[in-house]
Amino acid sequence: MKHVYNDPLLKERRRNLRNNSSNEEKILWKWLRGKKMNAKFRRQTSIGPYVVDFYCPALKLVVELDGVQHEDSHQYDNVRDFFLHEQGCQILRFPNWLVHNDLNKVLDSIQEAIYLVSERRSV
Repeated sequence: MKHVYNDPLLKERRRNLRNNSSNEEKILWKWLRGKKMNAKFRRQTSIGPYVVDFYCPALKLVVELDGVQHEDSHQYDNVRDFFLHEQGCQILRFPNWLVHNDLNKVLDSIQEAIYLVSERRSV
């Protein structure tokens, strides 16, 4: 695969997803952008043939928000997750409702993952 990250063929798709972000993605992006969590995240980044919601390249950490469209896509998500793991990525998945009902839990989980992945990479 020539372009593993941000394949030019997926540029328009990434742009469309950014311009049509869900409310939950907008809420979480306010907390992830600008190194507010001590890690630089990008949104709607492609890794291979897949576009992920949020990605920290330094830590290879993927954060995904799952709305109702994901309820029937477990097989697709499993294949996608396998590919991302093969690329060395760690994936955190959160249902959209959790962003609304307990944003602090989501942020704490992300912060913990940032810390753990950073620790593993510094060893």
